[in-house]
Amino acid sequence: MTVHVTGLGTYLPEATMTGAEIAERSGIPEAVVTEKMGVRRKYVCPPDGDHPSEMCVTAAEAALRDAGPDDSALPTTALDAVRYHGSEFKDYVVWNAAAAVAHKLGADGAAATESYALCAGLPVAMREAKALLDADPGIDSLLLVAASREEDLVDYDDPDTSFMFTFGSGATAFVLERDAPGRALARVRESATLTDGSFAEDVVVPVGGTRRPPSEETVTDGGHSLRVRDHERMKRRLAEVSLPNFRRVADDALARSGYDRGDIDFAAITHMKRSFHESLSDDLGLTDDEQRYLDEFGHVQSCDQGLALDTVRHDLTDGDVVLCLAAGTGYTWAATVLEWCS
Repeated sequence: MTVHVTGLGTYLPEATMTGAEIAERSGIPEAVVTEKMGVRRKYVCPPDGDHPSEMCVTAAEAALRDAGPDDSALPTTALDAVRYHGSEFKDYVVWNAAAAVAHKLGADGAAATESYALCAGLPVAMREAKALLDADPGIDSLLLVAASREEDLVDYDDPDTSFMFTFGSGATAFVLERDAPGRALARVRESATLTDGSFAEDVVVPVGGTRRPPSEETVTDGGHSLRVRDHERMKRRLAEVSLPNFRRVADDALARSGYDRGDIDFAAITHMKRSFHESLSDDLGLTDDEQRYLDEFGHVQSCDQGLALDTVRHDLTDGDVVLCLAAGTGYTWAATVLEWCS
């Protein structure tokens, strides 16, 4: 049994925020924002629209059009499952966004569930989706959707969270199908995941959960933003382990798929500061044409890989090896290998 990606769709809000605007709002020099942090522009949502489920629906509609035969879209009634792997900051708290997306699409017969690995979400979701299609003969087609507007949770007055000033908004969607070579964009190969839970509480929204429920006081104190409990400690510890852990999951996913670093034709990598992206690319032996730095999007949580792929998909050729490589606070590193088919 082979799992194919047959459709890819993306959505970006209309409004943008430039590196110059981030610099003005945060007090950080523009050159630092655009060159070191690596954001020339990012997309942002209005307060009263572009909610995560809405963005997912639009991206999903594009993916279904992409997956359909000839000029017709894959019907939503063909979907056996819808899985959301985007941000937990959604339209509502304690809420199944996948169910809402499935209903809005008209895929009411699809099982709708969610999976979270923060910014490492896409490779983890690909791995789970492939396993689900392999294990359940009743599932032939599956929709993966993700969205993020965590930019809403960023406090530009908190220098300890400056790496979050890159956070942007948007959505991606992938259609995965069992044995669909005639319409395939890519074949899903193997994955690898590594988690270091000692980072689990380094980045949190400190209020709103069971440890400190929301109240008038938490709102007044501005507690409902992302915070870093010990910025210097987290930065120091990540510097020690991040490159080796990226290397490990990349090598494991490639080896399980029958490849090594020299076989990579393109790597879709999570947005990170420019210097680390360049170090990671050099470590993997990637040329400028074999990766895409997302400085025109910023960091859109687990949507980064889909956005990167969408920008280069027409340059990929049959048989190209694509590495989806991601990391997310928690801290999880993950990779999935795709073999391009078109």
